[in-house]
Amino acid sequence: MAFSAQTNTENDRDTKGWQFAVSAGSLGWVLDAFDFFVLVFLFDTLAEHYHVSKADVVYTLTLTLAMRPVGALFFGAMADRLGRRRSLIVCVLYFSLMTVLTGLAPNYLFFVVCRALYGIGMGGYWGIGASYAMESSPRRFRGVLSGLIQAGYPMGYLLAAVAMQTITPALGWRAVFFAGVPVALLIVGLTLFAPESEAWRQQRAASIGGMFRAVLEHKGIFLYLLLLMSVMLCLPHGTQDLYPDFLKTIPGLTAKTVFGMKTLYGAPILYNVAAIVGALAIGQLSQKAGRRKALIVALAISLVSIPAWAFGVTLGALVLGSCVMQFGVQGAFGVIPAHLNELSPDAVRSLFSGFVYQFGVLIASPAVAIEYKLRDHFGYPWALTMFVASVIVLIMIIFWLGPEAAGRSFLPASEKE
Repeated sequence: MAFSAQTNTENDRDTKGWQFAVSAGSLGWVLDAFDFFVLVFLFDTLAEHYHVSKADVVYTLTLTLAMRPVGALFFGAMADRLGRRRSLIVCVLYFSLMTVLTGLAPNYLFFVVCRALYGIGMGGYWGIGASYAMESSPRRFRGVLSGLIQAGYPMGYLLAAVAMQTITPALGWRAVFFAGVPVALLIVGLTLFAPESEAWRQQRAASIGGMFRAVLEHKGIFLYLLLLMSVMLCLPHGTQDLYPDFLKTIPGLTAKTVFGMKTLYGAPILYNVAAIVGALAIGQLSQKAGRRKALIVALAISLVSIPAWAFGVTLGALVLGSCVMQFGVQGAFGVIPAHLNELSPDAVRSLFSGFVYQFGVLIASPAVAIEYKLRDHFGYPWALTMFVASVIVLIMIIFWLGPEAAGRSFLPASEKE
């Protein structure tokens, strides 16, 4: 699959109102992540409320993740056939409704169904939002705006941690499932002011059948990107999901505070701030150095943070290690929205990039279980180290050997000048 990079940005014509499109795409991923991560902080509360085991509540996370590829397929096809704007609005209203219904769930079965249906919306949004933002933004800003989009994920995680310390004590646990409604309405408003993607207008597929034929015609790059994302998505899960549990195992640590916050909330807030900075910084670096080199730099930063991150003997060392680790991890992911969209076929960009990303999530879902199993044999520090170091090195190899199309124009040749 050959692409012309067309990196001469002097002839780019900025789309009027592109800022609204980028804002809507980025803010929606923040809201999506917030609605997902609030559940992580409510395992014990929900288990007690619904009279089920904690494992039953944790299971709903797996269910949400399993439904994400379904959403990427459905909403991605909708966006490539019917347009980015209307599909984005439908998707954000859909997953916000499922989140509200989660907060109103009268019993555990209703709760489970809502979380599964929410997963469809969560899986659908990334492909639409990323393709819409990347197609609308000027090429000279694509790197940093790619980082901005991906920074929405740690930002959502950070806001979920903040909400648990502010909204929940005042209004109760159900309130966090309603907190995103004003943001969803803001995203709808931004999208209504934003223009439709010109790249989509000029290169939309003629039919649903044509869209899926386009995917099959590019099966080589599809399989490569699926391999890349399947391995790469082991990284955030491997560095985030068990880290609070790891901190709990360190004697006396949970009794300490970080800038006045309990360690188990304060540490995630700090390392998610570092993650946001990393996504923006490495995203911008990729605009100058190229996607592959920038991502490898980010991974190298994470690799050197492992001693402090996994073996730190003080709270300061662990917090510093986790901040450097997440700077690198999310810095690497800051390159991904631009990279996937630049390598995706024009007529199915939303479907292609979104499905590769979300199917990669599904394939990577056993990562935490594998890491936890290693813990049983080697202890937490070595389990974290072996898993994460192996994943980082493997990603470096896959990425270095793969293609790149940094700065490629999304418009037909006749429209590039």
